[in-house]
Amino acid sequence: MLENVPLTWEEVARVYGRKIYNFAYRLAGNPDDAADLTQEVLLRVKKGLAGYQPGSFEGWLWRITRNAFLDDIRRRKRRPTAPLPDEVDRLAGHSSPAPDEILASVRLGEDIQAALLELPFDFREAVVLCDVVGLTYEEISTAVAAPIGTVRSRIHRGRKMLKGLLR
Repeated sequence: MLENVPLTWEEVARVYGRKIYNFAYRLAGNPDDAADLTQEVLLRVKKGLAGYQPGSFEGWLWRITRNAFLDDIRRRKRRPTAPLPDEVDRLAGHSSPAPDEILASVRLGEDIQAALLELPFDFREAVVLCDVVGLTYEEISTAVAAPIGTVRSRIHRGRKMLKGLLR
């Protein structure tokens, strides 16, 4: 969508919200963390949209998503948390998963998601951006701030590792 850059935050949320969530889910492996990450990305987009300089809009967007994910990992390392027991969700009347969560988990089987989470981050990120989000090598290169040759290598090696993990 290089020529038709969304001009408003609402357009970005409408056009890219599902893609951001899907990417976030594949990186985080957890629907709640993916929803939180999606919200954080959309907040960062809202703050940065006025200063956006024309160029690769998707590269800019995926870089924001990547940075938000890495920031969350750093934050969790500083302040580790322990999950609540499963009974808490049941007792609190926790509702069924949202349609986006169901869709994200159905498109890639749980075995594939588990294997993705075992890949080192750089390889997982490249494979997900290419094979799940559907970005070109050039767009991925912009998003992860790496040369295109590095992106190709990460995708190739990531797919090879994934194949080995799924056997």
